[in-house]
Amino acid sequence: MAGLTPAEAARRAGVDPGEVEDFVRLGILRPDDEALLSIGDVRRIGLLRMLEEGGLPRAGIAAGFEQGILTLDFVDSPDYQRFPMLTAETFESAAARTGVPLPMATMIREAAGLGSAQPEDLMREDEQQVLPFVAAQVRLGFDPVAIERLLRAMSDNTRRLAEAEAEWWRSQVTEPGLEAGRKSDELADPDQSNNLNRAEEVAMLAIFHAQQAQTWSVNIFQAFGYLLEGAGLYQRPDRPPTICFLDITGYTRLTQERGDRAAAELAETLSRIVNRTSVANGGRAVKWLGDGVMFWFRDPGPGVLAALDMVDGVRSAGLPPAHVGLHIGPVVRQQGDFYGQTVNIAARIADYARPGEVLVTGAVVEAAEAGSNAAHLAFAAIGPVELKGVSGAMELHAAKRSA
Repeated sequence: MAGLTPAEAARRAGVDPGEVEDFVRLGILRPDDEALLSIGDVRRIGLLRMLEEGGLPRAGIAAGFEQGILTLDFVDSPDYQRFPMLTAETFESAAARTGVPLPMATMIREAAGLGSAQPEDLMREDEQQVLPFVAAQVRLGFDPVAIERLLRAMSDNTRRLAEAEAEWWRSQVTEPGLEAGRKSDELADPDQSNNLNRAEEVAMLAIFHAQQAQTWSVNIFQAFGYLLEGAGLYQRPDRPPTICFLDITGYTRLTQERGDRAAAELAETLSRIVNRTSVANGGRAVKWLGDGVMFWFRDPGPGVLAALDMVDGVRSAGLPPAHVGLHIGPVVRQQGDFYGQTVNIAARIADYARPGEVLVTGAVVEAAEAGSNAAHLAFAAIGPVELKGVSGAMELHAAKRSA
């Protein structure tokens, strides 16, 4: 691509031209013989603004570059093409071009957690790449609420992944390098970094595809079940299973503070408690998660009793308090694991529950009260609750032992 004038570079970076001129005057940016800047310089401008907004003085940054302590040469690497620049297209013109309603086009920025956009604002390169996906859904008549929900979920989960990646790189590369006295251009070998990034992207996409295979299988199962049931060729089970999620409050923070050995001891203690209790009540642990456990129970009443026993057992063992969610309904089983909306709802209920609390859906209450353990259980309605990732409010109940 041809070089950019300082004014054009400022526009692509979203800054005032005077700032670019000042960076050039200080020697931080170095135009070519024709006084033109590169695409890499646009990324440098964005990073320089970030450094200043974080509190680093411009004069100190300039001195760091002059003395060779700092460098931004690495942004010329292909990996840094993911740092987006502004395009020449406004949200308003992009909406008109693609047929996407303007509020939905500006929602792309908001869904990514980057604030609100005005119609006359220029789109970023990454936002422009998201637009065709939104346009395709609009043409197919998808509900705008569903479109926004998916974009927000994509943004929230990839942000968590990016934060984990940043911590991984900081702990394994940046901090050891700085402690060893290396300068910014010595922290990582460019070729090794590029190779690692390529391998990471392949691995991440493979993991995502594996997750898609599971969730798509659930959709296929549910659609086929609906069609067969409508044709009289299938009957849903009278007693669907109960799915339970138990999470430990503050587990991640605790293990970070106390180290790997404490985490292993906590996991061992928790394993003894939950395995013994779940098996005694006709259930079993399906899988261990980062901060808790997922269970399957044949019947909801014993499942609720097991949850109450596990919460008490965790407390008696001196562990951080547990919080539990249960839901009953159809599930899809593959390779020893369970999938489907029932699983998702139980997980969201556990997220919503407070420390020491066991929350269940109305379906669990109804089935448990019809079972043999009804006399040992009591339920208190807490009203309709909006759960993240679940459409519509759900009636939840707090489970207790009967007096």
